[in-house]
Amino acid sequence: MTDDRLMKDILTRYKRIAVVGMSKNPEKEAHTVPKYLIERGYDVIPVNPTATEILGRKAYPDLRSVPGGYEVVDVFRPSTDVPAVVDEAIKDARGKVIWTQLGIRNEEAAKKAEAAGFTVIQSRCIRTEHLRLLGP
Repeated sequence: MTDDRLMKDILTRYKRIAVVGMSKNPEKEAHTVPKYLIERGYDVIPVNPTATEILGRKAYPDLRSVPGGYEVVDVFRPSTDVPAVVDEAIKDARGKVIWTQLGIRNEEAAKKAEAAGFTVIQSRCIRTEHLRLLGP
């Protein structure tokens, strides 16, 4: 499947997104991108150990604390932190997709996630791709 077809499939099939590194700061992309997704009907779950609530939604310290699971893990953490996020997602075993935001890439973690059955999208902004593939 081409990248565009794969991303469009992910964006139309999955609606529950755990955002690792979601920010309380309304000026950061890690805040505005999840806000955009919420406005488009996605069920966004903030994962941030320093927050109790973001955008009116309860925040969780880690993936395993998220009740009811999630399908996509959207990563807003530095590339060096991706292996730990992937390890946690593999151990938690409830997600289907690891999506790292623009500029975030870790080939070793991507290979490990794919070997564990995850679909991996790296260094792509989920908002930009949603706008491009599905419109506003």
